[in-house]
Amino acid sequence: MLSERRNVFAFWAGSLIVTVGVVLHLPMFWMARDMHFMMAGMPMDAGMMWGMALIVIGVGLTGFGLLPNAQTAAKPAGPREIFSPPEEAPLSRAHWTVMAILALTLIIDIMKPASLGFVTPGMRVEYGVDSAMVAWLPFAALTGTALGSFAWGVLADIYGRRATILLSSIMFVGTAICGAMPSFWWNVGMCFAMGAAAGGMLPVAYALLAEIMPTKHRGWSLVLVGGIGAVGGYFAASFLSEILQPMFGWRIMWFLNLPTGLIVILLSTWIPESARFLQHMGRAEEARAVLKRFGAVVIAVEDESETHDKRAPLPPVDKRFLGVTAALTAAALVWGLVNFGLLLWLPGALVDEGFSFNAASALIAKSSLLAAPVVIAATLMYSRWSTKWSLVVMAGVMGLGLVTLLLRGSGVPALADPVVSVALLIIGSTGAISILLPYTAEVYPLHIRGRAAGWIAGCSKLGGLLAQALSLLIGSPPLGAAALAIGVPTAAAMALIAAFGPETRGRDLRQIDKVDAGAD
Repeated sequence: MLSERRNVFAFWAGSLIVTVGVVLHLPMFWMARDMHFMMAGMPMDAGMMWGMALIVIGVGLTGFGLLPNAQTAAKPAGPREIFSPPEEAPLSRAHWTVMAILALTLIIDIMKPASLGFVTPGMRVEYGVDSAMVAWLPFAALTGTALGSFAWGVLADIYGRRATILLSSIMFVGTAICGAMPSFWWNVGMCFAMGAAAGGMLPVAYALLAEIMPTKHRGWSLVLVGGIGAVGGYFAASFLSEILQPMFGWRIMWFLNLPTGLIVILLSTWIPESARFLQHMGRAEEARAVLKRFGAVVIAVEDESETHDKRAPLPPVDKRFLGVTAALTAAALVWGLVNFGLLLWLPGALVDEGFSFNAASALIAKSSLLAAPVVIAATLMYSRWSTKWSLVVMAGVMGLGLVTLLLRGSGVPALADPVVSVALLIIGSTGAISILLPYTAEVYPLHIRGRAAGWIAGCSKLGGLLAQALSLLIGSPPLGAAALAIGVPTAAAMALIAAFGPETRGRDLRQIDKVDAGAD
């Protein structure tokens, strides 16, 4: 159709324009090579100004290209086809391809917040700011990521999972210009934009994967892909920082948004739209074309108007989901407090206790090696034992780490060594985040799955935001006091999940989506 060709042209033209806009910032960056790429105080040239304008235009054009056609955007009432796969389908090359691409997408997404710790030392030197001032950078990034998670989750339920991932990717490419910003506050502002763009990938990728994978493979694939993304993102950030920063300075970590974001865009042909979403929106022909890749057959026809509730609360707080939403929100906030608060405060606290900086870093690095086997363990527990209780167990391990941290001064020799507390915190937090968003994607029905995943992902960043706000106001708190303050809501989150969390292991997504039919 003419309109479809026009949309495809707009998408690729917009992507090219954004890329050109970023490239126009590179000459100024290269001019600073004799100063080891330190650009503080340099005036922005005309190329940079034009580049910013092109990025705005390109993002708008790309967004237009991703919009559904007007005639298919509205959901018609009446009968709809019911497909047997992907619930009963065996794993095919198409499934493995989607898993690989979404794992790569999550690695790229998680690499950006992980890079914050690697750019702040060079930024402090170049701009001459202290640790309190540089804390505005992670604060802005987490604010953007939290708001982005909320917003992109809503857009995923309106315009589609694939469209949301690709639009956030092209915005991600545009924020590569953060590496050329000549002032500290320009970096803070661009870091907010970068977080807002990156916030769209993580929750929506889980929603898309949950709706594509067959039932018997859904649990392990969600946790494994999420775990690969988390571990791979931190590894990629540390590895690229070690290789590139000595040659190009800290700014290169932001310029990496250009090639990594373009990788996702270039792989977009193999990122399908969710057939469930297409069916839900009445776009049957498109749904049939997507599911053909997965061997779908029509098994029934039902009246759409009788089986689906069209309401879409934001956040998902209607009474059917209030308990589980409270449970997962609490778990997300706690994880954010631990991951973006306590674990970031640990190096400085250990140095204050008499450890050298290298010894403190080595301790945390060695403990982080536990992340990979934890992902495998979480995958097996989630897929073979219980989805609900796996999350409770991992939150409990995180809580045990908080208890040992609180009791370090009690005189028990085994607790005096910080490696016990650090290891338990890393094991628990890695396992919890590997399970939290996959579980969220399985708990909620189709029409609010995107915004529910976005809400929980956003709350995980809100926990970190609270921790960073505390750092800005009073500095890093004593570890014992922080452990006690976080331990109480951790226990509450475990109790809420145990009370309200449904078991989703082996459960057909169509059964979950039928919850819509029970609306008042």
